[in-house]
Amino acid sequence: MRDTVHTSWIGGGVALALTALAVATFASHAAPQPIAVSSYSSMAAANCWSEGPGRVEDSPTRVCRGRAMLVVLVSKDDKRETVSVGYNRVEAAKEPAAQTFFGPFNSALPMIEWRIASNNPFAMIQRWRIADIVDQTMSNGGGPEAKPLLVVSRLPPGGVCPVAYIDAEANPNADELARQAADQIARDFKCGTDQAKVLGTPGRAADLATQR
Repeated sequence: MRDTVHTSWIGGGVALALTALAVATFASHAAPQPIAVSSYSSMAAANCWSEGPGRVEDSPTRVCRGRAMLVVLVSKDDKRETVSVGYNRVEAAKEPAAQTFFGPFNSALPMIEWRIASNNPFAMIQRWRIADIVDQTMSNGGGPEAKPLLVVSRLPPGGVCPVAYIDAEANPNADELARQAADQIARDFKCGTDQAKVLGTPGRAADLATQR
């Protein structure tokens, strides 16, 4: 009787050990993080609306369709723009991005690239033009030349704000760098605590973007 009990305990121990090994093996082969993909939307007037009278493109504030129930809030003031994101206009206006602007005159290009994993947008990439009053050209009547800059921003939940800047003129692989920044930095970035960084080769656009 004693031998039978002892033998049963050993068998139970082996079974537990095998179970633990199976769990560890399964965990080591667990599915990786969802693959991020890109989707695109536009801030062109046809995809936006405004609350005031007149044409959408002439309004100082407009709301545009985004992705996964998100909307994009675009505000213009004194030849400068801000772009924010939220589940509605009011939420987007409260995000840090709605109060984040560049010192020089600037404008955001209409196309937005959304980085999405498991149908959830977690970052967006947008190309901006930053006016350079130092580097003036005669081709546009002697006005400031616009320098191209890619801005990577994180998305809700957790705040909307820029996480990285990539000088599109100084980096031939600017789009790739922007996607890497979105995938590797945006989700863990803390607005108001972490500082947006210039990635890749610094250039004039990145220098202008960090001026205040």
